[in-house]
Amino acid sequence: MMKDLVEYIVKSIASHPDEVRVTEEGEAGRVVLRLEVAPDDKGKVIGRQGRVAESIRTLLRVAAIKQGTRAVLEIV
Repeated sequence: MMKDLVEYIVKSIASHPDEVRVTEEGEAGRVVLRLEVAPDDKGKVIGRQGRVAESIRTLLRVAAIKQGTRAVLEIV
């Protein structure tokens, strides 16, 4: 569910939605989501002063709490 949430949000922002990749790994009691986008979309996903990325992380944190776990988003 968390992977789908991040993928949906980022694909709606990105100019190249077909190049959006989200991988999910379980690690020490938490979920790590790694987000890969096209190089020209990286600025859009991060946003000015990281505001868009922080908003995505906030939504992810809420979804994780609802599932009783912790989640981290890494943009690579």
